[in-house]
This record gives sequence, C-alpha cells and structure tokens, in this order.
Amino acid sequence: MKRRAFIQKTGATLLGARFSGRASSRTPPNIVLILADDLGYGDLSCYGSKIATPRLDRMAREGVLFTQFYSASPVCSPARAAVLTGRYGVRCGVPGVLTPTDTGGLSENETTIAQMLKPLGYRTMCVGKWHLGRPAKYLPTSRGFDEYYGIPYSNDMDPSILMHNTDIIESPVNQKTLTRRYTEQAVSFIRNAGDSPFLLYMPHTAPHIPLAASPDFVGKSKMGLYGDVVQEMDWSVGQVLDALTATGADQNTLVMFTSDNGPWFQGSPGRLRGRKGETFEGGMREPFIARFPGVIPSVVSSRGARGQKPIDEMASTLDLLPTIAGFTGAPLPATTLDGVDMGPLLTGSASRVDRPLFLYFSGWNLQCARSGPWKLHLSRHNAPAYTPEPKVGLFNLRLVNPELYNIDSDPEEAEDVSGQNPDIVAAIKAEVAMMLPGFPSQVQSAWRDTQNRPVGTTEPGNWPSPI
Repeated sequence: MKRRAFIQKTGATLLGARFSGRASSRTPPNIVLILADDLGYGDLSCYGSKIATPRLDRMAREGVLFTQFYSASPVCSPARAAVLTGRYGVRCGVPGVLTPTDTGGLSENETTIAQMLKPLGYRTMCVGKWHLGRPAKYLPTSRGFDEYYGIPYSNDMDPSILMHNTDIIESPVNQKTLTRRYTEQAVSFIRNAGDSPFLLYMPHTAPHIPLAASPDFVGKSKMGLYGDVVQEMDWSVGQVLDALTATGADQNTLVMFTSDNGPWFQGSPGRLRGRKGETFEGGMREPFIARFPGVIPSVVSSRGARGQKPIDEMASTLDLLPTIAGFTGAPLPATTLDGVDMGPLLTGSASRVDRPLFLYFSGWNLQCARSGPWKLHLSRHNAPAYTPEPKVGLFNLRLVNPELYNIDSDPEEAEDVSGQNPDIVAAIKAEVAMMLPGFPSQVQSAWRDTQNRPVGTTEPGNWPSPI
C-alpha cells in the first residue's frame, strides 16, 4: 500500500476511470480518426515545424492539442493494434511488424472500435493502410468495417497492392495519387452516410517512405519532398473537415488526428531523443489534435479570447477506444483495457485522469515504464535501431542501473536522476513486477531472459527478437 500511495503522490495510480454521461444529451456522435504513418512530433507547424500545416493548425485552434500524447509502440503493426483495441500489441497477438507473407494478424478475440460501434447502428469505413494482417479474416471487412479501401501493409513492402474490400484493384500502386484517392473515398463516405452515425478510420500511408506526392504538391512546401507529403496530408484533413461542414455533420462529429509512431529516416522528433523503433520519447511521442464543436472547448473563441490551453497531461492511443465509448455510450469490451477514457481532458471537465503505469514495449520486451512525470528505462537493445547489428545479433539488455527521467522538465531524456530518487525507482520497479503476471507468457519470458542475462557477456543466447 505504501508503494501504491507513493505512485499516486507522484502523479499516477493503478486505477482507471471511465467518464460517463457525455453521450446522453445528444444524438450519437460521428467519429473520424485520422492516423499518419511515421509522422514525427516536430512535423506540424502547430508543434514547431517550418512545414506549413494550416488545416491541422486551425483544427488545433478550434479544438485542443496535446503535448504529451503517445503511441503504444515505436513500430507500426502493434501501434495500430493499440489504436483499434485499447490494448497493447503484445496482448493482441501483434508484438511486431507484420509482413505480406505472415499468416497471422490482430487476434480474432479482440474487439475493434468498429466492432464496438456496429451494434449502435454505426456505418463504418477504413480508408488507408491497415497493417494488421493480410489474410481475409484479418482484413477490415472482417473486423467491423463495412467497407475498406487502401493498402494492407506498408508502402515499402512487396507486392505493392491497393484493395477495395477484399479485392486487389491495383498493382503496383501509384503512390503519387494515393493520398488524393484516400481523400476522395473518405469524402464520398461522409457525403453518403445518410442519417446513420458513422465511424471513419483513415490511416494514411504518408509520410512513410518511399515518399510520393501528387503533382499539385510537389515542390509546394519548399521543404523538400517530405514537406510536400506532409502538406498534402494536411490538405486531406482539410477536405475531410470541409465535407463534414458541407453535409451538416460537423457539429456532431469528434475528429481526432495522431500518428502511429515517431519519424523514420526523415521527419523530425522535435527536441526529443530517439526515432522510430526506439522507446526514447522521439520514437513514441506523437502529435494529437481533437475537435468536437460545442463539446471540446476551442483554444481561441469566436471573439478571439484565449480558451482551453494545450493539454500537458499524458495520454496515449490506448485511450482512444475507451474515450470513443464514453462519447458514444457504447459498452466497453469485456477484455482488459490498457487505456482510460480521456474524455474529461478533452471536454475540460478535469485536468487529469487516473491511469495505470504506461509501458513501453519493443517486440515482447518491456523496456520502460512511465508514472506521472517519471519515466524509468529498464532495458535496451544492444544496438540502436537502423544501425548495423553486432555480429552476435540484436537482443535485449537489462540496464544494470535503470535510468530515471523527469519527462515534464526533461523531455530530451538528457539527465538521469535515478541517483537522487531511489524511492521512485523502487516504486516503479515494484509496480512493474505487480503488472507483469497479467501479460502474455512471451512478455514474461522475455523479461526473465533479459533480467537473468549475465552482465558483461557478449553472446545473445536464446534471447527473443525485439521485432
């Protein structure tokens, strides 16, 4: 109990809370969830980038912007599993990146946001990159979506295919027009939604490499092809918002925008340490913008007065499903959720919500844990991501001296303060030990292997792959 009280005192608790009652006074809201691919924390102008993103900036002014919002994984497939289920990828059968030849995918026992909303009469569509399994039983049309238009995995994987529902309609894909075609599909879906509430899940291919932009955007940003691609995605967001206004759906639609993980070889993590594939902040902290007229207070009112400030409270993609459930009144899935309802943060009715430790996984390996402002690094790969692997191969190493960072004051993870805060280190480690038995056996096995590996040895032994 003392450990738990200490964790609460430092800003986090074991208890999750679900904010209720938001859906009772209005018709079920439409949900639009837009997900970028490999977009960095520092890639939007409202987050400090020199790339002009006027429509996302306006969306942030009319809604709210988070400064500490996280993906649940530093790589694609497990990040997307978390978006759709509110559960870590390691719980969903998706610990790492899926390939076109993989026969598995998001566990059929999982409930997606679309499957949660279908019993409420929602029309549902997925437009964009899926990457949660290529076999038909794992595709969006088997996971609660009425219609699917997009690529089933990353745009750098072969064979390059574009699908409509379960049919391949183009191969190889003309990636230069992909964002434009995604946008046309999304706008058409909104215009044809009728009187039914709808869910539009729009996971963009951009700005994952290889980069490609339509002729209207090539050279437009003056920031290279990467800037052009980001600007075209910003244009796409604007087209979706305009379609909501034109159809009269705008005032009853929650629109959210974020990314699956940090930037790869291009893009900017801002001032943060690390990139895609790493559990440093740059690999997992993402932009997050939400807009819901009349429900989410705008940053700037119609009279120009300052309204809701950017939210500094931590939140994550794990929170999306329970938050959508709170807004729509949908019953939560019966499985253990790792996210919490962040609706009170969005509406301004609370300045914080209670949440369990936030865990940073790389493959099956638990590498870090976050409690309030405190982030404890427990293990790390023996080589940085995207560098030549050592001759002995890539495996996970425990940190003999775990590193503690105060993320509120040190988002760069530059100053290890574990020596000054041994009680916090001990409390977080104890909380991790309490949580681990609730995770799949592969997580527990990877943890034991990492912890038991003799210090100073160079042979990997039978260590689990991080991907």
